[in-house]
Amino acid sequence: MNILCFGDSNTFGISPVDGKRLAECERWPGMLAELLGSDHLVIEAGQPNRTLVNNPPFDGDKSGIKYLKPYLEVHTVDVVIIQLGTNDLKARFDLTPEQISQGLTQLLIDIKDFYQSVNPAPKIIILSPARVYEVGNYKNIYSGAAKKLKYLGALFSDVVSKLDCKLVDCYPRISPCVKEGIHFDAIAHKRLTNQIFNIIKQLK
Repeated sequence: MNILCFGDSNTFGISPVDGKRLAECERWPGMLAELLGSDHLVIEAGQPNRTLVNNPPFDGDKSGIKYLKPYLEVHTVDVVIIQLGTNDLKARFDLTPEQISQGLTQLLIDIKDFYQSVNPAPKIIILSPARVYEVGNYKNIYSGAAKKLKYLGALFSDVVSKLDCKLVDCYPRISPCVKEGIHFDAIAHKRLTNQIFNIIKQLK
């Protein structure tokens, strides 16, 4: 089984302690690969600042829709895991929860259109945004995000249900570092890995 892990800085594995990348054994795609074993290929495609809806200024082309297609063209995959939506909560984008969920809808429709002639098409697992703490360096960047997150999980759940995907609702299950506010420590990555692993076992 080939599994593509496509997401943002928490897929990439940014450490909340020093901003560097966590070791492979500490970030969830690496942990997932270890749990699944050598019969599976886990493809890491995390990118800090990646969004669902639009492109962050000054950071080039980070739109999820534009960057996912090249991965799908290059790799044959059985499962696509998508972890996006947190960066869309940044205050400068001024997006509503509904607009962010519409971005997810469009991304999933694009994936399904890409695979419309493929049988069976890859299974899709969505990781909804986890909690955000408006603290420290991220206090102003993510101003208002915590309020939006109270509604976003339910909207993501509706989208996933309508488009026949699987969901890991991270909001009640996974928390970032309370001092840094956005990124997961190794313990949170492990907790998320177990959630994903259980879903993949069901798919198999």
